[in-house]
Amino acid sequence: MKSFRYIPDVATLELDPRKCVGCGACETVCPHGVFEIKDKKAVIVDPNGCMECGACANNCPVSAIHVTPGVGCAAYIISGWIHGKENATCGGPNGCC
Repeated sequence: MKSFRYIPDVATLELDPRKCVGCGACETVCPHGVFEIKDKKAVIVDPNGCMECGACANNCPVSAIHVTPGVGCAAYIISGWIHGKENATCGGPNGCC
């Protein structure tokens, strides 16, 4: 989804290709097409498309993906408005993405 962007070059998205098993869960759940499977491994093809929602990390069976909620995570931003920035969460494991 190249036409939809947040702030460029700020996403905290990280992928450890050594852990990746190529299951494709990240590619399936990512709402912005950030991942593709190439040569039986996930690859980040559009890092600036990441909105830091955490769907990829929450669905990765081998914990090869890490993302911290930030400027792009809408749930985190709204939670910060409601509960204060120091108590903000986005609903992922342990209250964070």
